[in-house]
Amino acid sequence: MSYKKVKANISIFTTVIFFIMISINALANILPINGVTTGNVSDSYKNLFAPAGLTFIIWGAIYFLLAGYISYQLGFFKEEKTMINEAAFEKVRIYFCISSIANAMWIISWHYNIIILSMILMIVILVSLVLIIKKVKKEELSLREKLFLKLPFSIYYGWITIATIANAVVFMVSLGLRNIGMSEIYTSIIIVLGVFLGIRIMLKNKDIAYGLVIIWAYIGILIKHTAQDGFGGQYHLIINSLIISLGLLTLIEVYLILKRLTKYFSKFHI
Repeated sequence: MSYKKVKANISIFTTVIFFIMISINALANILPINGVTTGNVSDSYKNLFAPAGLTFIIWGAIYFLLAGYISYQLGFFKEEKTMINEAAFEKVRIYFCISSIANAMWIISWHYNIIILSMILMIVILVSLVLIIKKVKKEELSLREKLFLKLPFSIYYGWITIATIANAVVFMVSLGLRNIGMSEIYTSIIIVLGVFLGIRIMLKNKDIAYGLVIIWAYIGILIKHTAQDGFGGQYHLIINSLIISLGLLTLIEVYLILKRLTKYFSKFHI
C-alpha cells in the first residue's frame, strides 16, 4: 500500500472516529443514555464548582471548530504547500483519535455513574490535548493552519482544563466527600488554583483563545452563584474569588493581546 493511500485511510479513520464521538454525545441527551441526560448526572453530585447550564453551549463552538479541523485534515481548505511538519501533523491526528475515543467513552461512563472511569478518561482527553498543543506549538504555522489546527485545539484544551477540575470535584463527591464539594473554602481554593493553572498555561503558550475559554467558564460559575435559580448569592467568598480571578484573567488576556499586536505592527515598522 502506497504512503498516499495510508495517509488517506488515516484521515478517513480520524473522520469516522470524530463522527462517532459527535453521535454518542448527541444521543446522550436525545435518547437519553441510561434514561438520564448529561446534566442530570452533573446535578446529582451537588457541588459549588459547577457552572450555569448556558456555559455548556461552548460545546457547539468546540465541535464546529473541530469539524473545521476534520475538513482540513481531509484536504479541504488546505494550501498546496503546508508549513507544518508532516510527521507532526500525523501525530496530531493520532492524539485527536485517542481524545475522541476517550470522549465517547466518557459519555458512557458518566451516564452510567462510573465516575472513577470518567475521571480517568477525562485525564486521557486532557493529556491528548496537551500533546497536541505541544506538537503544534513547535511548528511554524500558516494563517490557515492557525485557523483550522491551532484554534480548535486551543479552545478544546481550555474547556477540558476546567472540565477536568469539575470532574475531579464530582469524583470527590462520589467518594462521599460532600464536605469538599459543598465547602465554600475548599471551592474558593479550587477556583484560585484553577485560575493560576490557567494563567500559567496562557503565558507559557501565549494562547489568547485558551484564556478566553477559561474566562467563559469562570463567568459560568459566577452566574450559577449569583442567579436566583442557582445559589442566589449566598456564598460570598466564592463570588469574591471568582471576581478577583476574572480580573486577573482579563489582565493577562489584555497583556497577551497587546503583546501580539505589538509584534504584528513591528513587522511593518509602525
